[in-house]
Amino acid sequence: MDLYVSGSNSRMLSSDIVTEFRDKAVTIQVFPLSFSEFYEYIGGSKTEAIYEYMQYGGMPLAVLKNNPGKKEYLKSLFDTTYFRDIVERNGLRKGEALDELCNILSEGTGSLLNAERIANTYRSVRHENIDKQTVEKYIWYFTDSFLLKEARRYDLKGRSEIGALRKYYFADTGLRNARLNFAFPDEGQMLENIVYNELVYNGFTVNVGTFDNIEKNRMGTSIRNTYEVDFFARKGNRQYYIQVTDDISNAQTRTRELRPYIMLNDQVRKIIVINKPIGECLDENGYTIIGIADFLLRFIRE
Repeated sequence: MDLYVSGSNSRMLSSDIVTEFRDKAVTIQVFPLSFSEFYEYIGGSKTEAIYEYMQYGGMPLAVLKNNPGKKEYLKSLFDTTYFRDIVERNGLRKGEALDELCNILSEGTGSLLNAERIANTYRSVRHENIDKQTVEKYIWYFTDSFLLKEARRYDLKGRSEIGALRKYYFADTGLRNARLNFAFPDEGQMLENIVYNELVYNGFTVNVGTFDNIEKNRMGTSIRNTYEVDFFARKGNRQYYIQVTDDISNAQTRTRELRPYIMLNDQVRKIIVINKPIGECLDENGYTIIGIADFLLRFIRE
């Protein structure tokens, strides 16, 4: 007999189940619909499908509802199933600090954050003190409930995880947007969140890539510059550097996105994912440029 135990946020999460059953259980995490699963159901224009997925995500019941119903369902799901359960489960008397922290994390999706930086932001917004340890504890509540995932920084030259800075991504973009009352989202942030989730769905280990480089400034003085690659993704023998951007037609944006690749100059395949309906091609540097739909539906699934 196979026994499947599903967790409730307020009663028993996967960490509790593993503790209860010790070595006799295997954790199976159930994700929202991936974009390929979403598109298989919805069909039609890939561009329109990407925009809808960006706005409302892949929670199955949200996908089945019409557009006005999607918003109300996702707001209710966030408030009652996630947020309220986190408060009850962890015995919090007041949820105001947790509530404000959730807003900060929602608005800062894909930004490098640490507990100290978040605590400083909280003080500037609420004009109240919250210590670093409390921030760390609250972030753990969100990740333990599978609402958030964290991507750690990885030194691409030293080949090791480094520092306290992290990026946080929502398990579902619809839930993130519901938290912000569906104010017009930053498409770059949402694309980055979707790419991160899809890489995880498809079994990749994902880090935020970073490295330092010693260069000369205009005065001829040697300075240390830090560069970032959105994702360093690994799966078996496959390794990719991935930059995600809304558009690279602007020369300044293109230079910013490509500069880390030029400075690295190693053998890892370098990919630029853009929010355009184009197939896979190579630029003059040999870097792969690919539209978001083709990347999600074909490239990472091969």
